[in-house]
Amino acid sequence: MNTRREGRLQRKIRVRAKINGTKERPRMSIFRSNTSLYVQLIDDQKRTTICSGSKKGSSVLVAKQLGSEMSIILKKHGIKAVVCDRSGYRYHGAVKALVDTVREGGIII
Repeated sequence: MNTRREGRLQRKIRVRAKINGTKERPRMSIFRSNTSLYVQLIDDQKRTTICSGSKKGSSVLVAKQLGSEMSIILKKHGIKAVVCDRSGYRYHGAVKALVDTVREGGIII
């Protein structure tokens, strides 16, 4: 029987096989721990991280703050669109708040 963590990792692998980030449209990878939220913008062709951000706390309010900061950073880098990689997490709560806030900041997801 799979644990919740093993199930999430299997979903992560399955989703990652289908999405790919480029310099023009990087992959926005989200990681959610018990204590923090992390976001990386990754160019999979060069295998480099373009930029990253994190916030202490994993609530919806913290996710909205991180999303607004990431949309500002994306605009500074001249990125107008990203591919969202939710890393096997459900699209609700903090993950949804973060993605929706980035979307409200003018970034195409």
